Amino acid sequence: MSGTAGTAYDIDGLHLEQAGQDGPLLVCLHGIGSSSAAFVPQLDGLSARVRLLAWDAPGYGRSADPRGPLDLDGFADTAAALIRRHAGEGGRAHLLGVSWGGVVALKAAVRHPALVASLVVADSSRGSGTDPRKAAGMRARVAELAELGPRAFAEKRGPRLVSPEAPAALVRRVTDTMADAVRLPGYGYAAESMAATDLGPFLPAVTAPALVLCGDRDQVTGVEASQSLAGPLHKSAYVIVKGAGHLANQEQPEAFNAWVLSHLSITDRIPE
Repeated sequence: MSGTAGTAYDIDGLHLEQAGQDGPLLVCLHGIGSSSAAFVPQLDGLSARVRLLAWDAPGYGRSADPRGPLDLDGFADTAAALIRRHAGEGGRAHLLGVSWGGVVALKAAVRHPALVASLVVADSSRGSGTDPRKAAGMRARVAELAELGPRAFAEKRGPRLVSPEAPAALVRRVTDTMADAVRLPGYGYAAESMAATDLGPFLPAVTAPALVLCGDRDQVTGVEASQSLAGPLHKSAYVIVKGAGHLANQEQPEAFNAWVLSHLSITDRIPE
């Protein structure tokens, strides 16, 4: 369960939120500035038909810090270990990844195809390594977090994650989630994993069927980045979520959940 950086993460240190008793297993991987709290609308809205796990990524929220640096492979391998534990012998899970979580999910599908039944990739990208300026900007966030601290860092970044029309309560919830979740060194490892990554060469190797969603008001990764993911995947559907920014799963949860259920019904034949 080790990434190429040589560090393994003990999944006993992961904090998980769980919901649902029956149905396919859906493992939820949050964005780089968030935590399991990002998936409350899915834990509440899908649990009647789906068994859900949402992590605080290694070094985030209530999860333990890694013993050393984790690269993207290390985060992906940790997600795979989580599937092995909760899906049982020979079992598989569907992966739902938002933004950075989508990058982790796609890499897990490349490294552990037997464990990944399907993918839901929301408001994501190929990684920041596609552009030197994006990579530098991602790395610069680490010093910014160290200088500002989690609360001021979140107050600066949180409002951009939703559309300009988002209710104030959602903006506050997103900002509070970030402030409670991010810290060093975990955020730094995640930022470097994004800065060093261009998934482009790996996407044709993804065999799992994928649903790619993007909010039409996404100001962070944007529609084009999601389109560039969907195109090279062998089995993909691409959906625009109207009236949503970068966090479509939180801003338009009813529409988002309906698309997820439709995808799972096709790939896992959930009974009506």
